[in-house]
Amino acid sequence: MTVLQKKHYMFWVASLVLSFFVGGMAWGEDLNARNRVTKGTLEYGLLGGFWKGSNVFENAPSSNRRAIYILPQLGQVLTDEIGSGVVAGNVELLLEPMAAHYYEPFSASAFGGSLVLKYNFLSFGRWMPFWDGGAGMLWTDLAPRIPEQSTQFNFILQTGPGVSFFVSENLAITAGFRFHHISNSGIGDRNIGLNAWLFNLGFSFFSP
Repeated sequence: MTVLQKKHYMFWVASLVLSFFVGGMAWGEDLNARNRVTKGTLEYGLLGGFWKGSNVFENAPSSNRRAIYILPQLGQVLTDEIGSGVVAGNVELLLEPMAAHYYEPFSASAFGGSLVLKYNFLSFGRWMPFWDGGAGMLWTDLAPRIPEQSTQFNFILQTGPGVSFFVSENLAITAGFRFHHISNSGIGDRNIGLNAWLFNLGFSFFSP
């Protein structure tokens, strides 16, 4: 992706977010995540992500890794509201398939999925901050071409904060970032692991 292409991509992403934000502000002030996201609510989402390798654990090779992720989501709220004050919220379980295209250090693909637990904070009106974390599996042809991994089958661990903004009763714009770890759990002869930050943006539809 060239510098010009990146600038165009960021411009259209910013325009989309601004359009939904401004439109949502004009659709009344009575939208409230507490009244919309309750036990039994289903969430259908689609996130696009930018995955950037990190040297946070002094794993130098990982810093030269870049990818684009597609993350569909299907979730259900499992609990009634728990807690009080700013930490009041509920627990949601999501199934999250994934597909990725790596473009640095070379072209490669990945496919897999995770189970994700999410805690939704419900005390902020139409804004719904959350923290999620999950584990899963993936297949990627990055390995064995990289020094970090020797197997194409790997495991995923990920966690991080995010926020959803309700632009209508059923539709929310969602953004967040996660620490993202890929490793083979020692089933291969190389398992340094791939560490990265996964920045994501998309939308969610809540039903019923």
